[in-house]
Amino acid sequence: MTGSAFWIGIGDIHDDVSALTRIPGLDGAAGLIISGDLTVKGGVAAAKRVIAAVRDKNPVIFAQIGNMDKAEVDTYLSGEGVNLHATGRVTPQGVGFFGCGWSTPTPFGTPSEAGEDRIAAWLDAGYDAVAHCPRLVLVCHTPPYDTAVDTVGGGAHVGSRAVRAFIERVQPDVCLTGHIHEATAVDVLGRTIIVNPGLSAAGGYARIEAGPDGVTARLCRA
Repeated sequence: MTGSAFWIGIGDIHDDVSALTRIPGLDGAAGLIISGDLTVKGGVAAAKRVIAAVRDKNPVIFAQIGNMDKAEVDTYLSGEGVNLHATGRVTPQGVGFFGCGWSTPTPFGTPSEAGEDRIAAWLDAGYDAVAHCPRLVLVCHTPPYDTAVDTVGGGAHVGSRAVRAFIERVQPDVCLTGHIHEATAVDVLGRTIIVNPGLSAAGGYARIEAGPDGVTARLCRA
């Protein structure tokens, strides 16, 4: 890994880009990472508006769909050259970012849901693209099961067992996640720092930093 840099990580935008103007240093970041849910059951037109607003603040973007985005948005993001879902990208600093969008099944019948087996396969596909990198950041819309970042009201854990098993096995430096708005938190699995910034409009974001000693992340609020 060469040089020092930081990235801003957000998710669960749901068509509301107002928080972008409140994130300090966004224009100086190495890039902005979107963990999923650009829209509210929206397609390409809605996603385009979000991506345009982000590019107005920082032209370097990695993004993927969440369960609330229609599957056509995945194709759009690939065409824009910014998609992380089931693939990976290596930054000039040598950090490998890779992703898994969609979500495990919800009670709400949202547009992009998948079973644990497909989630596991997508995680492996993304990892294969960047496994050679000494430093790794997993961007996964669905949080790992039984952690501080997957808890809904009443204390139930609703995250993915496949995501948890993958993190325990691979141990990326950081996992940026989302999906569960009320589970805004930081947790750790082994050596992996897991950050769920929560709903973007509420001002939550992650600051992911790469330096001589590795990659770390912290939860921030705009």
